[in-house]
Amino acid sequence: MKLSARIESLPLEEPFVIARDTTTEAEVVWVEIEHEGERGYGEGAPIERYEESAESAVAYVEELAGSLEDDPFAIEEIMVRLPPREYAARSAIDAALHDLCGKLTRLPVWRFLGLWRAGPPTSWTIGLGSPDEMARKAERASGFDGLKLKLGGRDGLDVDRVAAVREVWPGAIRIDVNEYWTLDEALESLPRLAELGVEYCEQPLVAGDADGARLKADSPIPIYVDEDCHTLGDVAECAERAHGINIKLAKSGGIREAIRMAHAARALGLGVMLGCMVESGLGIAAGASIASVCDHVDLDGNLLIAHDPWPGVQLVDGVQLPSESPGLGVRAPATLLR
Repeated sequence: MKLSARIESLPLEEPFVIARDTTTEAEVVWVEIEHEGERGYGEGAPIERYEESAESAVAYVEELAGSLEDDPFAIEEIMVRLPPREYAARSAIDAALHDLCGKLTRLPVWRFLGLWRAGPPTSWTIGLGSPDEMARKAERASGFDGLKLKLGGRDGLDVDRVAAVREVWPGAIRIDVNEYWTLDEALESLPRLAELGVEYCEQPLVAGDADGARLKADSPIPIYVDEDCHTLGDVAECAERAHGINIKLAKSGGIREAIRMAHAARALGLGVMLGCMVESGLGIAAGASIASVCDHVDLDGNLLIAHDPWPGVQLVDGVQLPSESPGLGVRAPATLLR
């Protein structure tokens, strides 16, 4: 099999603000695996928070270019051989292998895996801003059952942000603090947010915070962790500090590991959320293929960019539906077709 990668930039429709940074353009890596005239594609969204970049992801792929051997269906064997680092790049390789195998068998990836097509509805994410700004964006949200609000402003206004959105939004509200609360802030804010009907709180404390277990015990709403949970090996420890985990393919290294994490979480009584980074439809298609094994879905990354170069995933009644076409079912940009 022939393996290659390239960096692509995805301009956003508008700046996307979270507690730690602002994104106007996302750099992703597209991976191509060619085998017997067929091509499989995958996308990785490197996460700077975990010291990964588009350049380091491409270097990882190029390092492995001659090591995949010649059986695309030996996905587990291939992934075990890959060095355990650069998880966004691993995720792109994993997705490309699944895309390739789906095309070779003429099956969509979700069916190839034996899963349901449809998962839960996706949240629509509203970036951190003033209470009025976030409320205005919530008023414009349509086609979604729930919103995820980015908090962590460290200005004493996080509860006000949620209250402003609740004034104009009757549906589900989830919040994501991205590690930007202290224990005291969390214990003060969460009861007030519970009164506003917030469904769950994602990553209120910094990853590894020793107060995680106490917050889980005292919180009136479920706590989900994201930055605390990367791969299968993290899930058991997360059970001590959270009621659920947020799985992202870019953190886990791909579809196979993500499914293992979901089953492990269920065995420990944890809820399972499937998240994403800012990604094109290629990355979202891989996530949507396994969304049916999750309780909550946050797969709106392709809806945040100005132009999706990989159409194929459909937003239907708030659900990101993977295609019924073979593989990941998204259409490759003309620049990749030869």
